[in-house]
Amino acid sequence: MACLPTVPRIKLGSQGLEVSAQGLGCMGMSAFYGPPKPEADMIDLIHYAVDKGVTFLDTSDVYGPHTNEILVGKAIKGIRDKVQLATKFAVAFDDKGNLSIRGDPAFVRAACEASLKRIDVDYIDLYYQHRVDPKVPIEVTVGEMKKLVEEGKVKYLGLSEASASDIRRAHSVHPITAVQLEWSLWARDVEEDVIPTCRELGIGIVAYSPLGRGFFSGKQIEEFAEGDFRKIAMPRFLPENLERNKVFYEQLCALGEKKKATPGQLALAWVHHQGLEVAPIPGTTKIKNLEENIGAVGIKLSKEEVKEVEDAVPIDKVAGDRYGDMSNTWRYASTPPLSSWQKA
Repeated sequence: MACLPTVPRIKLGSQGLEVSAQGLGCMGMSAFYGPPKPEADMIDLIHYAVDKGVTFLDTSDVYGPHTNEILVGKAIKGIRDKVQLATKFAVAFDDKGNLSIRGDPAFVRAACEASLKRIDVDYIDLYYQHRVDPKVPIEVTVGEMKKLVEEGKVKYLGLSEASASDIRRAHSVHPITAVQLEWSLWARDVEEDVIPTCRELGIGIVAYSPLGRGFFSGKQIEEFAEGDFRKIAMPRFLPENLERNKVFYEQLCALGEKKKATPGQLALAWVHHQGLEVAPIPGTTKIKNLEENIGAVGIKLSKEEVKEVEDAVPIDKVAGDRYGDMSNTWRYASTPPLSSWQKA
């Protein structure tokens, strides 16, 4: 790509955090989308992204597990002051590999200390609870996260896949800077009350999987590597659903021809047009895809064009849920009342 647009900086939330308007999701470099990619190549990719103004880096302790944080830590050596580092906790594995969600104070603290050590940094810019713990009141979890802020180990707090009610409760304990949620042309249920709640409270919105897990970039299931969890855990990519969903990609292709943009760029530009407090974090492992994503920053859509893009992907016609197991998403997961913890 000959000339990439300048990636502007935005205020994320109302507590003072500034990030690049487009971030970089680092998960796929190490986990879930097939085998881990070569470390040296991924470090080069992160450096290239930062050089081009994409400085908001997103990782989690569960990616790998742990290996993605180590990779990101190596990549930001010497450029720590140029990046805004976000990581997450809450997903735990036992010795047998069984998964659980934890938000108890001891786990919050231990997870943060471990992340700081793996990434090899003194502080984390934005620390998210990756999923809410249905056993622990959100006030208790955020209460411990607040202590991490007071100790200088964390700058700002975030939640991921939290309901509007839990967001309000958390925000009453300590200001929540950002909520990370899946938001794209085919994941729009958050528009009902989660996003309005964030806007009411001055909370920034970080859109993960803004390209529909690669679908709007033209990723087809036959391209997925062995072990890619989209093949088994993402119903929209199952053959019978994918066949029905392909029409949306084709409709975006047709619109893209008019705007001289790829369908992926249109899908990403649509997210960028949702508000100045919204930062999408598309992931990639290839320079050319990173450049394509950055190119979306420069695409201007009129209100009519935004609607045209939306209409190309009618949400009520999308086949399949966004996860095979929706139990840990904001719609179905919630935390118990604080009184239940105090009685215990």
